[in-house]
Amino acid sequence: MHPLTRHLSRCFLAGVVAILPATGLLLTLAYLESTIAGSWLAQQPFYIPGLGLMLAVLGIYLIGLAVSTFLGRWLWGHFDALVDRLPLLGQLYQTCKQILGYGHGKGAIFQRVVLVADNDSTGEEIGLVTGEISGASGQRKLTVFIPGAPNPTNGRLVILDAGATRPLDLPVSDALKTIVSLGKTSTWNIPQDRIS
Repeated sequence: MHPLTRHLSRCFLAGVVAILPATGLLLTLAYLESTIAGSWLAQQPFYIPGLGLMLAVLGIYLIGLAVSTFLGRWLWGHFDALVDRLPLLGQLYQTCKQILGYGHGKGAIFQRVVLVADNDSTGEEIGLVTGEISGASGQRKLTVFIPGAPNPTNGRLVILDAGATRPLDLPVSDALKTIVSLGKTSTWNIPQDRIS
């Protein structure tokens, strides 16, 4: 390839890679704003471009603020229990909570978080324990879902000896946030040794 052609193609590709994240963000914001602007809000006399996005961000912040207070957590707990009791929506709501890692108890899809050696045994991967079974000789085995990053709905299911895992003192919801954010979350402690 001619040096000038190589230089032009390299710079062009570097430019595309540089503007993709910003372009993606701008297109997403433009789409959200046009969707919100197409609603009842745009017909109001006080509407200005961007108001819909600002109201959405403010609404999410206020919900977060409300559920992080004592009274808000109490109200959210009652709302949660009420939705759980609805005939069809309750099961859908529970399933969504389970998938997002907010389910608890025996019925939870993901019971706890562990570290599992990767295929090369050079590192470890975050795994979500989905169940426990007994091996042929009575040893305890775990079914562990290894989610993909940044899309935790893709992954693989492995069956491992319990001793081949290391427990993490991390809620499932936080582990999923860590996976989606590619590790850009608050720090957590990794245990020193494996369980037996």
